[in-house]
Amino acid sequence: MARIGQDPRWVDAILDWRWTWLAARIGLTGPYLLGGLVKLSDFSAAVAEQETFGLRPGWLWASLAIMVELLGPALVISGRFVWLGAGALGVLTAIATLAANDFWTMQGHERFVAMNAFFEHIGLIAGLVMATLIAVYAKRGKWAQ
Repeated sequence: MARIGQDPRWVDAILDWRWTWLAARIGLTGPYLLGGLVKLSDFSAAVAEQETFGLRPGWLWASLAIMVELLGPALVISGRFVWLGAGALGVLTAIATLAANDFWTMQGHERFVAMNAFFEHIGLIAGLVMATLIAVYAKRGKWAQ
């Protein structure tokens, strides 16, 4: 049993496991990687998706999305230039969120769904910031309080 102010042993065991940090980075960026592969496998659909959200020219935005969705996770997962990979994914997520989840222009159930998606994506951006902070602090040998 954990004492007051201490994590339970099983939590410490998970957090101390050597593969937890890698698994967390894969979990955070895996959906982007999958999205990039799906867009790459059907580029015309990726172009149409971008144009649906008013991002023109669609081929340019689809190409940028694929590049970021493939390279960003590679950087984050590898632990090299995490700030760049996570930053690019965060910017992509912000652009996509503003374009696709403009809940302030909607009413009723559509507004409810878009608002939930909007704030979920804000949380994802915060997760990317946290991953960057952890990587930077680990490299510098100091941890945030």
